[in-house]
Amino acid sequence: MYKLLLRPLFFLFDPEKIHHFTFALIKTTSKIPGMSAIFRSLYVVEDVKLERQLFGLTFKNPVGLAAGFDKNAVLYNELANFGFGFIEIGTVTPKGQEGNPKKRLFRLKDDQGIINRMGFNNDGLEAAISQLKKNQGNVIIGGNIGKNTQTLPEDYTKDYLICFKALHPYVDYFVLNVSCPNVGSHAKLNDKDYLLELIHTVQEANKTFDKQKPILLKIAPDLNDMQLDEIIELIAETHLDGVIASNTSVDRSNLKASAERLAEIGNGGLSGQPIKDKSTAVITYLSSKSNKAFPIIGVGGIHSAEDALEKIAAGADLVQIYTGFIYEGPNLVKAINKALLKR
Repeated sequence: MYKLLLRPLFFLFDPEKIHHFTFALIKTTSKIPGMSAIFRSLYVVEDVKLERQLFGLTFKNPVGLAAGFDKNAVLYNELANFGFGFIEIGTVTPKGQEGNPKKRLFRLKDDQGIINRMGFNNDGLEAAISQLKKNQGNVIIGGNIGKNTQTLPEDYTKDYLICFKALHPYVDYFVLNVSCPNVGSHAKLNDKDYLLELIHTVQEANKTFDKQKPILLKIAPDLNDMQLDEIIELIAETHLDGVIASNTSVDRSNLKASAERLAEIGNGGLSGQPIKDKSTAVITYLSSKSNKAFPIIGVGGIHSAEDALEKIAAGADLVQIYTGFIYEGPNLVKAINKALLKR
């Protein structure tokens, strides 16, 4: 029903506006008595064979929702009814911020992709915590954290630390988002020396809590082999819990969209089917070159069960969807889990 009826209708409207409309629709529908149970019966696949044990957590299944969809943690309880094994909220910054000027979200229908330059728009740390206090405990929650756009370079680590300490009681794992192409001073966030400083500082803060939370690093799909080698060295040196591969791409190669259309859209991170092979290649390299030394969450261009199985075969322990969820609908989660059971 989604691809035949809802998606064609939704795609008639501005992507960001329809995103907010969809949130309101799911929120309202879920309040109708019995609807949450209906959603679960339609989309949730429960089987002990789907469970994954990773960095001290038990995931009901290996299919998650990537950060950026539920930025402010307002819909994770309802989204859990669509069968996800985990949901990543954020990116959360200390202070709420508007992000980049609109329009900033664009569909590439022929490519089954999306370009965004949202710019870490979110309601801020306190708003996220307020929502996370409503957690019904039905799904593992990841906290994707970043810096405010106006933060000076010397205070980047402070921003991450503020978010880490405040969110610590409310999320199950953390993701340091240092690879988003839509925020300022991107270069420093990819500098190995700075990443060492950031990771060590957050890890020291983690030790002050009775129960430590896993910390992962989200990397770009555009890194070359030398840069990926640095990531492997970084993980070995810091004993970080894992990597999410990958974020959106700035590469515009081999797209069906015209040069005129891409020029009209302008800058932004590309997600969806166009980056499928690129993100899979990053997973393959990290997994094989490190001899599977650390867990990998694979994300980028998963629009089918076959795409997810490809990521897992490449070395991913878990997978996440975002653009595929928008193009394929909630049945994608069920399809992946059923394919995993058949495998």
